[in-house]
Amino acid sequence: MKSIVIWLCVMSVCLFSCKGQNPHVPAAVTQAAPMSVNRFDQFLFQLVETNDTSLQTELSRRYPHMLEILGKGVLNMKSPAMPGFFDRLVNFYSEPTLKQLYADALHTYTEISSIEQALGNGFAWLKACFPSMPLPAVYMHVSGFNQNILVGDSLLSVSIDKYLGEDFPLYQEFFYDYQRRLMLPELLVPDCIAGWLMSEYPFTGKENVLLDRMVYEGKIKYLVHHAFPELSLATLMGYTQANLDWCQKNESQIWKAIIERKHLYTPDPMTTSKYFDPHPSLFLTDEAPGNLGIWIGWQIVDRYMRETNATPEALMLNNNSQEILRESKYKP
Repeated sequence: MKSIVIWLCVMSVCLFSCKGQNPHVPAAVTQAAPMSVNRFDQFLFQLVETNDTSLQTELSRRYPHMLEILGKGVLNMKSPAMPGFFDRLVNFYSEPTLKQLYADALHTYTEISSIEQALGNGFAWLKACFPSMPLPAVYMHVSGFNQNILVGDSLLSVSIDKYLGEDFPLYQEFFYDYQRRLMLPELLVPDCIAGWLMSEYPFTGKENVLLDRMVYEGKIKYLVHHAFPELSLATLMGYTQANLDWCQKNESQIWKAIIERKHLYTPDPMTTSKYFDPHPSLFLTDEAPGNLGIWIGWQIVDRYMRETNATPEALMLNNNSQEILRESKYKP
């Protein structure tokens, strides 16, 4: 199980000035068959609202894997067969603020045909890139501001309470503005695609080494961007336009700072983690946005794909971050 918390072409000069598009990266899909979403969220809310014990049997029959994943990921309970599982489940979601959040999320996502279409397009694009990749059954749930995406064997579930829009009132109480910019409805489907990619191609590098983390995160952003080119780079990065402009203008200075401070290879968990924090990167400068490791990693991967014309599958199978950096000829 994985939790995934997750950009377009304003960068015509600095991003697309290297080489032409990689011919092995398929164009985005726009007219695939919609992917049906299993509304576990609606069924569970019926149980929370009524506490009708007869619904427990039906819930267990229809959604056994979701109950197990939710139990582990949200309730910290190993199995729905554990004594008191459903009592704890109902009590958890009956907390007044969470229950209202649940109701608000269901109201926002009452009609999801556009989401099912976008999921169909996104997963069809993934299948074109990775022909042997299995596709998941997709569900919706409410986590109470826990993981955005839960992944299990052959299924993926998205926590719809994390995608209610940056102006959602309750978000104002719990999240900073830079966090709320990643909680937009338009990021729900891209995050699903990213989550499934990360489950199929898990990180195998050294967690504390900046280059390894940058390249891996850059791979995911690169592919998600190509699956959904209609989304702006700022949106996909959780940036304002000013943040994006700053990154474009200062890309060479960011890279210079990483090299001069010897952050690229030094296995320092504290330093490395700062590059993947959505909090503004104050350790570099007051003007720097967060997630600079993801941003720079995406630039490296983009240039690598243009230089090598690698396929998406070859990209994800290449776990040598130093080789990718070298062959990208990345010198901003």
